[in-house]
Amino acid sequence: MPVPNQTYRDAIRDAMSEEMRRDANVLLMGEEVADYQGSYKCSVGMVQEFGHERVIDTPIAECGFTGIAVGAAMAGLKPIVEYMTWNFAMLATDHIINSAAKTHYMSGGKVSCPIVFRGLNGVAAHVAAQHSQDYASWYMNIPGLKVVAPSDPADAKGLLKAAIRDTAPVVVLEHEVLYGHTGEVPEGDDYTLEIGKARVDAFGDGEPQVSVFAYSMMAVKAREAAKQLASQGIACEVVDLRSLRPLDKDAIAASVARTHRAVVLEETWAPAGVGAEVMATISDTCWDELDAPVVRMSQADVPLPYAPNLEVLCVPQVEDIVRETVALVGGER
Repeated sequence: MPVPNQTYRDAIRDAMSEEMRRDANVLLMGEEVADYQGSYKCSVGMVQEFGHERVIDTPIAECGFTGIAVGAAMAGLKPIVEYMTWNFAMLATDHIINSAAKTHYMSGGKVSCPIVFRGLNGVAAHVAAQHSQDYASWYMNIPGLKVVAPSDPADAKGLLKAAIRDTAPVVVLEHEVLYGHTGEVPEGDDYTLEIGKARVDAFGDGEPQVSVFAYSMMAVKAREAAKQLASQGIACEVVDLRSLRPLDKDAIAASVARTHRAVVLEETWAPAGVGAEVMATISDTCWDELDAPVVRMSQADVPLPYAPNLEVLCVPQVEDIVRETVALVGGER
């Protein structure tokens, strides 16, 4: 039976705990994951169940503990590395990119690195530019990595469990603002979601008139905007990408073929962003299906301000999505 009203953070905890019960090689390590129960309380109760040998508090040294985890994965363990924020993981990118992502290929398939890197990504709540960056396009660019960005508790659990079972390194981009969000979450060890498959939700009556592409927090805003658009008589498909590498190009093309209009959302800057890849996919696979230019909405091209009122102005909001979509469907774009 599904668990109603489970939080995003509890779904993450359950995914890790279920996989650690299932496989003795799985372990969790990172800053404050054990005795403090996780910086964002995503590992509550885990050290009590699994002990300090499998739930490991590390020093504040991302480069060091990431290197240890990558070596452990190559030796046969399955580490889950938690970062307080992906901003801090910048210190560990050499291990993530040059070691974890590339070793399987460079060893001719002889060495695998089954590891999960997870933590807070995107615009947090008023913590300024050095703590509010979306790294999706960084890691999406790297062959050898898989990258997922769940937008609700059910997807968080299903994708994380799939990531832990994967033989490749997987980057899991969570969102601080979503940790307290609730939803219905399937129970059971067998619940996983396939990495590489988008989720498509329909809103409104009749034939859909526009596709809205988004991931993580932007997918939440897209669904809220779609509800408002439905009340105005505009039917939408919201394509929650969920998996950024591999990207579900078939789902993107199929949705545009049904709606003939597209809005692309992202919480990061536009240059070389996720939205650019989605638009390139549309251009490559279904250009002739478009009845209007693609609308792209991104963060303002500045370091994110600390002030709450300026932060709101820099990031696409629900009302912005509604306004731009109405203009697109109405032929004003």
